Amino acid sequence: MDLVISRNGDGWQAAYGDRRWPCAVGRGGIRVEKVEGDGVSPVGRWPIRQVFYRADRMVKPASPFASRAIDRLDGWCDAPSHPDYNRLVKLPFAANHEELWRDDDLYDIVVVLGHNDDPPVAGAGSAIFLHVAQPNYAPTAGCAALSREDLLAFLALAEPSTHLAFSDAA
Repeated sequence: MDLVISRNGDGWQAAYGDRRWPCAVGRGGIRVEKVEGDGVSPVGRWPIRQVFYRADRMVKPASPFASRAIDRLDGWCDAPSHPDYNRLVKLPFAANHEELWRDDDLYDIVVVLGHNDDPPVAGAGSAIFLHVAQPNYAPTAGCAALSREDLLAFLALAEPSTHLAFSDAA
């Protein structure tokens, strides 16, 4: 069974079996075409690779996926021309990157999806995560986001074979 993200009226929802949760997607919506920096959540079915969490803010989430605590020096390379594009990196890092240790709570839980990672194709989009949503479910940079409570509930229910699927079906 997959976590399916799709439109729900004027917003978005995540469905897992009979469970439904409000969610956020990229500011560009859900589309087939995806390039680096477009804010689009990419149509498709993506494996869940790993779960990162902030051990200073929470206990390790119940989950069937490999999990590890985020380190202050963890980053994610989003520089298409760099050999570590769309990979976990250690800071300081000279190329363009995203810091996983954030002051806000959006990355208290980061579920890494297997989008453009096997192998990464330069410019095809990096770092599609499932993470904690802003309180108003504001759009993301291309990721999916659930409330902390809903994300924890999903992780506890998920199976090792669960994928995340972005659907553009109405």
